[in-house]
Amino acid sequence: MKRNMGRIDKLIRFFLGIAGGVLVYYQVLSGPHSYILLVAIVVLLLTSLTGFCPMYGLLGISSCKPKN
Repeated sequence: MKRNMGRIDKLIRFFLGIAGGVLVYYQVLSGPHSYILLVAIVVLLLTSLTGFCPMYGLLGISSCKPKN
């Protein structure tokens, strides 16, 4: 897998995943919406940790800085 996410993109995804996890943990969101949010949280955290977003790959997008 070739990295296609920049540092800021990874940080935003990581903090959004953590914020969503806190909402579910403290039961601010409950019921079926919390399960949907948990799937999104897992995707956000995995993509932020690996630096690869499959959707970016399909669309040909990269937020990485170009190499000189």
